[in-house]
Amino acid sequence: MFAKEFEYIKANSVSEAIQLLGSNEGAKLIAGGHSLLPMMKLRLAQPPMLIDIGGIEELRGISVENGTLRIGALTTHAEIAESHTVKDNAGILWEAAYGIGDPQVRNRGTIGGNVSHADPASDLPTVLTVMDAKFTIQGQGGITRRGSRTVSAEEFFTGPFTTSLAENELLTSIEMPVLAENQKAEYAKMAHPATSFAVVGAGVVVTVDHHNCTAARVAVGGFTPTPTRGPSVEAALVGKELTADNIAEATALIDGDLGSDVFGDLFASAEYRRAMAAIELKHAIFHATDLSHH
Repeated sequence: MFAKEFEYIKANSVSEAIQLLGSNEGAKLIAGGHSLLPMMKLRLAQPPMLIDIGGIEELRGISVENGTLRIGALTTHAEIAESHTVKDNAGILWEAAYGIGDPQVRNRGTIGGNVSHADPASDLPTVLTVMDAKFTIQGQGGITRRGSRTVSAEEFFTGPFTTSLAENELLTSIEMPVLAENQKAEYAKMAHPATSFAVVGAGVVVTVDHHNCTAARVAVGGFTPTPTRGPSVEAALVGKELTADNIAEATALIDGDLGSDVFGDLFASAEYRRAMAAIELKHAIFHATDLSHH
């Protein structure tokens, strides 16, 4: 099937892209196109205009400043996977980016496009949630007129394929704290055999002092509308030695944090995914802390 006829315009700056969004109702941004173009071919999306932002250099780049890792929204998955800066400061993101799709997808797909599409089965929303990432959004009016705002990952993802981005806003960058030497982070998932998307994904960041956990962030995704934090698991980990028994006891509590809105399908039921959430969380913590497991 062919896409419905549309107008194509190439934007040369963030301000131009935002101006075009604001003055053309229903217009959509395009960079890598991996999410939008298939939907257009199926006519699930029929934007009257595509605004190409792929050439805006200010939306690219990876840097670290004052303990914060900053990644431009147009940075590709391949650039993240090949970046020593990301590997050294946020290895969990580096590893997740390396596992996205195939080389063609990684070379064209962008981190901004991925998270703006907000597919619940995508790995990056869960990873960015557990890394306490912040999303910088630019709207009409410019920074000096309060057109720029920053939201947390938990505020950004609002539902399946929906975010807090307004129609005339553009995601410009993603920032997250650099991992300290005593912090360990890991992402584990049960992958769908056909697509490699997460049937169940689990991310953890633990702060360790002499084998004891002093702080923890956990999140699961792939089977809930948005990445879901596990406050019960976090509370059970903090103050405990990270032994196999303590980790198993803590991760079993994730079921109580999930709520009732859990996805299931012919491949994996909601009940099965609930059970796997604790297992994948346990695997993630075991990998992060170098504990052997079976």
